[in-house]
Amino acid sequence: MSDLRTLADRIEDVLPQTQCTKCGFDGCRPYAQAIADGAAEINQCPPGGLEGIARLSAVTGRKIIALNPVNGLERPRAVAYIDETLCIGCTLCIQACPVDAIVGAAKLMHTIVPDLCTGCDLCVNPCPVDCIVMYPVTEATGWAAWSQPDADAARERHDFRISRLKREKQENDERLASKAAAKMDAVEALAPVDDAGAAEKERKRAIIAAAMERARAKKEAAAAADSQNGTEPE
Repeated sequence: MSDLRTLADRIEDVLPQTQCTKCGFDGCRPYAQAIADGAAEINQCPPGGLEGIARLSAVTGRKIIALNPVNGLERPRAVAYIDETLCIGCTLCIQACPVDAIVGAAKLMHTIVPDLCTGCDLCVNPCPVDCIVMYPVTEATGWAAWSQPDADAARERHDFRISRLKREKQENDERLASKAAAKMDAVEALAPVDDAGAAEKERKRAIIAAAMERARAKKEAAAAADSQNGTEPE
């Protein structure tokens, strides 16, 4: 049976899914697409290391080349650690984590779930109190320190996070539009206005209606995209 997946799909399947952005792209999927489009080389993924380059070579047919040091070095796998005595609960690390491996809430202590951490280190720089460090947890490097099940699980968490953030934004947009509409209705009920005031209120009502329609259209488009991708709408 022939493989009906796109080249970008097949490239993404052999990436380690750490979502670290060290390749110069905003995650593994954009990097895979760039390789497929001829806009990136196969040697820009430090977490994959030399074995990762060999995997990409097998998929793309490109020659195996050395890892580009501009993107980083092949290193042992590391896991983030938060010094809980210094953490101020700002949530910036939670927002930065691409795989939801950090647990906590605003103004409360955060902690890393080691089994979920991909070692991307994207949480380190945003921390305003420098309470996050990366600790190596393996001696092996590249894919020898990682596994396909690890990559598959990280990819699933990353995709779920993207879907969750999209859903939360849509719900927030709808909530704000609904609140604005309710406020406008209350003002109109309490304050009779002249023709000029009525025109201004109608203009504002039209703006609110348009915002609500945009939110509805985005939700429908997202549901349609999920359906095409074979996933259940959120």
